[in-house]
Amino acid sequence: MPNFTVTGDVDPFLHVSLKQGERIYCESDAMVMMETNLDLKGKMQGGLVSSLMRRMANGESFFQQNIEAVRGDGDCLLSPNLPGAIEVVDVGARQYLLNDGAFVAATSGVEMKSRTQSLGNALFAQSGGFFVMETSGTGKVVVSGFGSMFQLDVEPGKDVVIDNSHVVCWDTSLHYEISVTTAPSGGGVGAFLGNMVNSVTSGEGIVLKFRGTGKVYICSRNRDNFLAWVSKSGRS
Repeated sequence: MPNFTVTGDVDPFLHVSLKQGERIYCESDAMVMMETNLDLKGKMQGGLVSSLMRRMANGESFFQQNIEAVRGDGDCLLSPNLPGAIEVVDVGARQYLLNDGAFVAATSGVEMKSRTQSLGNALFAQSGGFFVMETSGTGKVVVSGFGSMFQLDVEPGKDVVIDNSHVVCWDTSLHYEISVTTAPSGGGVGAFLGNMVNSVTSGEGIVLKFRGTGKVYICSRNRDNFLAWVSKSGRS
């Protein structure tokens, strides 16, 4: 199996070592450097339908880069689009759902497929709309998060609430749902809907609530808030 190594403390590279005949695939434009024993080809990973669904789910490129060690062993360096941490996640016994922009690369034994979400999660959670990407198969998937990354272990009876913009990926065994940071104090359904609308329009308080047993990877920075800040600074 290809060997993934994260190298560098700040905005690290993903160093990939492949034996002859081994192959990985990665997000478009992720390749920074590769040795001449390797070949790179653009490919609709999983075919036309899977590529379209992936594009809808995570906004990823229609074509992904396939890197194969054709003429012998070789190494390459990959890098995500946004600055931040990289994590190599084992897939097999555990499968994961990925938030927008989290995917960097995977070994050939891992497939990325789309999965539908509930209406509430699709409209409010900002985690892929009506579709979210899910891993299957066995191997390794590499994810990136804006800023630093941290792994949380969710246990029964200890629900975890996370701002959805800081969620990178999570264990498919976990139950998750959209919620708000402040529960309505009385007033029934009307108060709850009012609280939800206030949270959506203010940009604050929309969270994902996880329960069960599994892992969640989170990042320290909010990509959307940062991009909004950059845009506002550019106009001033």
